[in-house]
Amino acid sequence: MVKTYAEQLESVQSAIAAIEEGAQSYTIGNRSLNRGDLSTLYTREKWLRRMASREAAGGIEINYVVPE
Repeated sequence: MVKTYAEQLESVQSAIAAIEEGAQSYTIGNRSLNRGDLSTLYTREKWLRRMASREAAGGIEINYVVPE
């Protein structure tokens, strides 16, 4: 199933919140998890905000087409 831009934005914001709350990495038993790079997540969040806004507005509108 393909996620909408708004759903992807929620996921990225959750990851950012987890990192900001101190959960950058953790270990359970012999397994460890490292979350994404915070600067990369901020960049992705910014892009997803624009795309989610466009998505909510109905997409991109083409005003004219150049004839062939």
